[in-house]
Amino acid sequence: MFKAHFKKHTLVFKKPGGTSRGILTTKDSWFIFLKNENQETGIGECSIIKGLSIDDRPDFEIKLEEVCKNIENFQLYLDSGLNDFPAIRFGLEMALLDLKTGGNRVLFSSDFTSGKVGIPINGLIWMGSFLEMKEQIISKIEDGFRCLKLKIGAINFGEEIRLLKLIRKEFSSKELEIRVDANGAFRVNEALEKLKILSKLEIHSIEQPIRAGQVEEMEKICRLSPIPVALDEELIGLKNTQQARQLLEEIEPQFVILKPSLLGGISKSEEIIKAAKKLKIGWWATSALEANIGLNAIAQWVFTLKNPMPQGLGTGQLFENNIPSPLVIKNASLFHGSQNKWQLDLLNK
Repeated sequence: MFKAHFKKHTLVFKKPGGTSRGILTTKDSWFIFLKNENQETGIGECSIIKGLSIDDRPDFEIKLEEVCKNIENFQLYLDSGLNDFPAIRFGLEMALLDLKTGGNRVLFSSDFTSGKVGIPINGLIWMGSFLEMKEQIISKIEDGFRCLKLKIGAINFGEEIRLLKLIRKEFSSKELEIRVDANGAFRVNEALEKLKILSKLEIHSIEQPIRAGQVEEMEKICRLSPIPVALDEELIGLKNTQQARQLLEEIEPQFVILKPSLLGGISKSEEIIKAAKKLKIGWWATSALEANIGLNAIAQWVFTLKNPMPQGLGTGQLFENNIPSPLVIKNASLFHGSQNKWQLDLLNK
């Protein structure tokens, strides 16, 4: 017998995070608490990004309440009952995995969870003024990061290019990998020209250059772009493996970006990885601004897949009121350290 309930927690950014969709100051997460007969508790996080998650809708908490009241039917929800609520599906999947392994937040035991090995991550540079972004870049490089991801598309494109030129003046592509994320900010008729300009700066890849849902236009960009293109928002809302395979076959991107909270969890993300591998499409995973509960689950899962590329898992330090956890960043890698323990007081208030 299981018992379940949920609790909402609003995360507060230490500094506002700039994207092409606007400035983020807070972000909501809901935590599912799943208890068994042995009084062990598994915790899962349902993370929503307003304006992006397909389950950012008025009946979200109603659905979450339904799941908790009917928790004995969890398999039905995992199979098909939460296709329109990927964040809840991931939270439920996470809580069940946690409970299965004893309710101690070790979902996948490995050299990562023992603290022996870290996961290489990229340094995230939020959008801002030229000087603000420059300060972020200097700070990340001083912290040892050799892969940076820059959010672009909010300030003047010429200013962004000037910033990238400053980086390349100091660091070659062998010394520093630069990824850029446009979050769909480029207009279709200007995208290829901008990509040509970016290619002169030895950019590793660009995420979602144009708005999602323009399949023919995105296929053309992926085919003609001088730098590799990664799909991100394009993957949101896929219902099954067949849809994922069809989309990847039509667009043929060079990479896909996996955010389990937006895609329906770990098993759904693995379906996309499987489809991508058949088409020789690369991938990496990033968080969707989860608190440390969700970030922990994603990191443990990603480690088991042995992808050597830097992952987008450096978001745990963004919030003033995150859940204290063993996760720490050292030498541009995410570690599951033994010096810190889980402190769940914030979730019990």
